[in-house]
This record gives sequence, C-alpha cells and structure tokens, in this order.
Amino acid sequence: MTWRADVLTLFPEMFPGPLAYSLAGRALQSGIWSLRATNIRDFATDRHRTVDDAPFGGGAGMVLRPDVVDAAIASVADDRPLVFLTPRGRKLTQRDVRGYGEGPGVILLCGRYEGIDQRVIEARAMQEVSIGDYVLSGGELAAMVLLDAAVRLLPGVMGAAESAAEESFSGHLLEYPHYTRPADWQGRRVPEVLLSGDHAAIAAWRKAQAERVTRERRPDLWPTGGPTAG
Repeated sequence: MTWRADVLTLFPEMFPGPLAYSLAGRALQSGIWSLRATNIRDFATDRHRTVDDAPFGGGAGMVLRPDVVDAAIASVADDRPLVFLTPRGRKLTQRDVRGYGEGPGVILLCGRYEGIDQRVIEARAMQEVSIGDYVLSGGELAAMVLLDAAVRLLPGVMGAAESAAEESFSGHLLEYPHYTRPADWQGRRVPEVLLSGDHAAIAAWRKAQAERVTRERRPDLWPTGGPTAG
C-alpha cells in the first residue's frame, strides 16, 4: 500500500523540492509513497483570493483565516493524522517519525505569516509539531524535514533494515562514530577494535561510544540510570 502525503501550503511549487532526490526521490518514483501539494489559496472565496486577515486585538502581521484553511483541509481529510508545522508545537522526535511512517500517511499544514486562527486548530484537532527551537519563514521546510525522516523508514526505502535500527535516536542514543578506508589517514588510526574482527567487542565498543557521545552532547536524552528503549 502506498504511503500518502498531502501538503497544504501557499507555495505548492516548493514541492517535491529536495524530496525528489536520493532515497525519498527514488521511493517516490517507485510508488512506495505519494506526494500531493495543495494550494490553500485555491479555497479563498473572494476575487482577490484572500487567505489572511489582521489579528483581533491588534498586533503585527496577518493570520490565516479559519474558513479558508478549513476548506483546504476538508479537500484532503481522511483518517491520516493532520499535522500543523509551527514553532509553538511539540518538538518532533524519532519516535514520532516512526509512528507517522507506520500509518497510512500524513496531512501536513504549512503555516505562514503570524500563524493560523486558533479555532480551526482546535476544531480539526491538529497535532502541532516543531522541528526545532527557531523560526522559519513558513512550514514548508519543516514539512520536508518530517517527510524525509518518515519516508526513509518505509519498507523498501533503505537498503539495509539494520541501518535504521542503529541510527541516532533509535534507542535514545546518538549514533557511534564511523570509520572507513584508509585505516591510517594523516597519522590518525582507526580504533583497533574495529579491525579486530571480534563482533562482540565491536558491538560493545559502539554501544560505549554512543553512550559517551550522548552524555556529552545531549544529556537531555540521558535519564538517570541510562537510556531506555525507544
């Protein structure tokens, strides 16, 4: 069954963009997933195709109208999760990405201007999601990040299933360091354990390295007593 992604945006021409290349692009061409970008402006009802208005209570910027946004959502709505990409959302995690990938697909709403009228967010029970603690010009790039992360986990997209299992965040750990030929580069040697052929020792070294990197760089991922299964 094809995993389906719908993106609601004021700039549909931005898609597929980078999603047309590499793993996601090959999977898109082979039909593992599908992508449809819908222009929110197509659902405006006035001759100027107005999608936004000034916020009640005053303030800078404009807000996307609930009637226009709701009509756009209605054109694609089904049992897939509806995700609004916004800086005020909960931070996207690998656990979220796996969940989206295991379902039938997603509907992504890309915010612009100062945001979207709160009433339609509540009426449609949107999941508000952020890709990080910073502000972009709109939700399109965030939507691409979510889609790329989810699509690469779909069956048949990655060459080796174990690749996904060993990546960063797969078990609340960052990934261990990687090395390849030449074994000696500019006086820097590959750790001897990786050349030993002892698979148990290599696995133990990689686990220890992943734990060390996680403690040093992302202590928020390292609860008391060590990481738990993700």
